[in-house]
Amino acid sequence: MNYELAYRIGFHPWEDAEAHSPFVEKFSELVGEEESGRESPYGAALDLGTGSGIWAIQLAKRGWQVTGVDLVEKALRRAEERVKADDVAVKLVHGDVTSLSSAGVGSGYRLVLDTGTFHGLKDHQRTAMGKEVDSIAAPDATLLMLVWPRRRRPLIRGVDRGGIEEAFPGWTVTDVGPSHFQAPKPIEVLLRPNEHWYRLCRSG
Repeated sequence: MNYELAYRIGFHPWEDAEAHSPFVEKFSELVGEEESGRESPYGAALDLGTGSGIWAIQLAKRGWQVTGVDLVEKALRRAEERVKADDVAVKLVHGDVTSLSSAGVGSGYRLVLDTGTFHGLKDHQRTAMGKEVDSIAAPDATLLMLVWPRRRRPLIRGVDRGGIEEAFPGWTVTDVGPSHFQAPKPIEVLLRPNEHWYRLCRSG
């Protein structure tokens, strides 16, 4: 999917998830499990493909030290406006998820979040992203990834569990479940997202 074009013309329906209570509750539940038994600040979190910064801001409000990275400059400008309006600390970086080290995002991330970047990449890009996440993640890191199942559809083909495990061989899938997001009817009918959250924990 061409996200540069999408933001240019104002097409970003994924932002609707912020106002969808079942999705927000599931997101909060997943992140809450990473916070359980700890006190704020919870550690460093990286939001991959942060877009307009919606979920990076939510993490910052909860007590994470957050960096958001995205390749689309217009999306990052929207994120900057949101961060300022919400008066939270989020570091925003212009960079590619397949070359995080070059982008200068740093390392030692305890939580890595992807709300829809990986499943839109080509196979070689997914491999590259997996290696880059390895390079910036802490030894006890968790990766929360929102994924559409692999299917013939326009724009985003999706990925199956095997494709995720192949790209992240040093990680273990510990949980898979629906996101509970109900997409607008035209998108639901045309794209059939059926999106799921995957939780991956770094192995060994």
